[in-house]
Amino acid sequence: MTNTARQTIINLRALAPQRSLIDQAAQVAGKSRTDFMLEAACEKARQVLLDQTVFALDAARFKRFQALLDAPVEQGAALRKLLRRQAPWEA
Repeated sequence: MTNTARQTIINLRALAPQRSLIDQAAQVAGKSRTDFMLEAACEKARQVLLDQTVFALDAARFKRFQALLDAPVEQGAALRKLLRRQAPWEA
């Protein structure tokens, strides 16, 4: 991401040892502090969002869920709308 593409400011406060750690890691990665922090924060955000997709089912509900997954997909307006929607981490 280039500086010209950035449109908003994120301010945060850190302890001196935290900033030093971040700066050291950014230098090793060959990135600026900002680029390093944005990359790390976005990766963590993706993980948090993806972790929300896990769910548990009992045996009967799992069998029904599998049957729905195996059934042919109906090509309708709802499916087209879903496929056009941007994932949260792409926004």
